[in-house]
Amino acid sequence: MEDRRCKLGLAGRLQLVRLMESGCSLRSAAARSSVSVATAHRWWHRWQQASEAERASLACLRTRSSRPRSCPWGLSVEAEQRILRARARTRYGPARLAGLVGFCRGTIYKVLRRHGVSRRRAKARRQTFRRYEWSQPGALLHLDTMRLAKFDRPGHFARGRAEEHRTRGAGHVYVVSVIDDHSRLAYSELHGSETAVTVTATLRRAAAWMTEQGCGPLEAVMTDNHKAHTSDAFQALLAQLGARHILTPPYTPRWNGKLERFNQTLDEEWAHSREWPNSATRDRALTSFLRYYNRRRPHTSLGDRPPISRVHQV
Repeated sequence: MEDRRCKLGLAGRLQLVRLMESGCSLRSAAARSSVSVATAHRWWHRWQQASEAERASLACLRTRSSRPRSCPWGLSVEAEQRILRARARTRYGPARLAGLVGFCRGTIYKVLRRHGVSRRRAKARRQTFRRYEWSQPGALLHLDTMRLAKFDRPGHFARGRAEEHRTRGAGHVYVVSVIDDHSRLAYSELHGSETAVTVTATLRRAAAWMTEQGCGPLEAVMTDNHKAHTSDAFQALLAQLGARHILTPPYTPRWNGKLERFNQTLDEEWAHSREWPNSATRDRALTSFLRYYNRRRPHTSLGDRPPISRVHQV
């Protein structure tokens, strides 16, 4: 890869030495290549001093690193290891490590960054994702809720600003969604609150709707630890449906990642896809969007096919 600061590329340098080999003077070749005489002199002498193998591979005309071969004031390997050991033992930052190892904080930070340990972590990095998918449609359902603001007229948030809406104190609407793990088939309902009654009713209707679409028997439901999901009514419905309850660990939304991504799609392609005149108009459009999402919208994880196609294939 050539340095962008160089006036000539590899082809231009080869053309320069070819001009001088053909009898062109150094000054004339430099003028025809739009470089200084000193630059032409440098490439010409590198070409003359190179071996036949270096000329054949054009290695003598390639850009050399500007990094110095030695740095008298650079830290030794032993000093860097001492900084790294102090970092691993104490988890201190550069400011506090300066009092332990005797170097300034800027030097310590450069050493930590060079070795990839400049960011403080209390424990080892955990795995960011682990893909899984149940083999039968309808066997595992994901359930979660997204909250949206009500408004009578659009505010700055609809226009890309920070404020959500101008209608202060209008309240919120809750989108309770259920996603099939295998097919990504989605079912959503709008409610005025997130309670055990609304969540349980949504799951009951979602399970019946999934069966109507061709999904198999329900085996498990995955939710977070919200009190609506651990209520007696919700647990009684799970027992009635014959499904076990899978609770995600605290602070691990990636377990329920399929529904978290669906909520992001709802927010981008429905809730904030345009400037709605009011929240009621936005809410009425949810049914149309769900129909489009399930039957026509390409899904990247399904090979750009809609979710309903995977249910029919099975």
